[in-house]
Amino acid sequence: MDRRKFIQSSTAATASLLIMKDLFAKDKGVIYGHNDMRYRMDASWGQLDFAKYPVNDCHEMVQDKKGRIILLTNETKNNILIYNKSGKLLGSWGHDFPGGHGLTIADENGTEYLYITDIVKHQVYKTTMDGKILLTIDLPLDAGIYTEAKQFLPTEIAVDTNGDFFIADGYGAQYVLHYDATGKLKGYFGGRGEGDAHLDNAHGIVIDRRYGTPTLLVTDRKRNCFKRFSMDGKLQEVIKLPGACVCRPVIKGDHLYAAVLRSPDMKQVGSGFTTILDKSNKVVSNIGGTEPVYKDGQLQPMAQAEKIFVHPHDVCVDDDENLYVAQWASGKVYPYKFRRV
Repeated sequence: MDRRKFIQSSTAATASLLIMKDLFAKDKGVIYGHNDMRYRMDASWGQLDFAKYPVNDCHEMVQDKKGRIILLTNETKNNILIYNKSGKLLGSWGHDFPGGHGLTIADENGTEYLYITDIVKHQVYKTTMDGKILLTIDLPLDAGIYTEAKQFLPTEIAVDTNGDFFIADGYGAQYVLHYDATGKLKGYFGGRGEGDAHLDNAHGIVIDRRYGTPTLLVTDRKRNCFKRFSMDGKLQEVIKLPGACVCRPVIKGDHLYAAVLRSPDMKQVGSGFTTILDKSNKVVSNIGGTEPVYKDGQLQPMAQAEKIFVHPHDVCVDDDENLYVAQWASGKVYPYKFRRV
């Protein structure tokens, strides 16, 4: 680790400890957010015995149909931690994902599976809910756009109803790669470059079915936006989020949720918050961020307003519309819960 990265890491860890001390001391009656999307924070929700169940970067979380909250961390003593909604640990597994980053859950004919990306091993995995690996996707040399594994750093997966899946290579060459259910490459789009059809830090991806015809929402984190593509990769829309370096888009009901890693750009350490958009792509609430303001129909730059996060990396929305926020490079903190009020 070079000196600059060491200083950034140390600064973030120190900031996290100070924030945690302050959060535990705060009145639990404090409400965060705006408009009708407001929440009470529980910073102690995910706390465990660190000696037995350590975490490193808490990257992403999903809820299964049993109501369990599943966390992916790149700590190989327990890559997966499984909670109930009250924060009780129900189980753990996984020792093989040193770069565990993206976590997606998919229901296939009544059976749920997990999809995991690993940015250290340059692979994507489909697993059973208890961790048996069923499918592994390696460097897609057949695409003709890669020559070596270090170019392929997959960060997220979205799974279609027919079993096809889309991999966002958000730390690599910035392509979205389309596979069939057996793992055969069908196509790709995006890639690094100038112009709206290209991507820069394509960190997340989700299939959006809120409008009838499904589309792909892809993160363009360094450009502070989400981009909507047709299922065959044609650009349809750019959703600008000035000041917000967003992580993956998460859809629940009519709303879109996202962790904002940093603001206003990736150089600002410890400046994260979370954001919520309605079905018309209007920001309606920021947790830990400034109140969303529109002038002449244009969203004004957003920023961190309250020190409740360091680097939020993902938002999970449960069946009661409560939120769980996982954080990267934030002093190895467990996830926080935000109860809807």
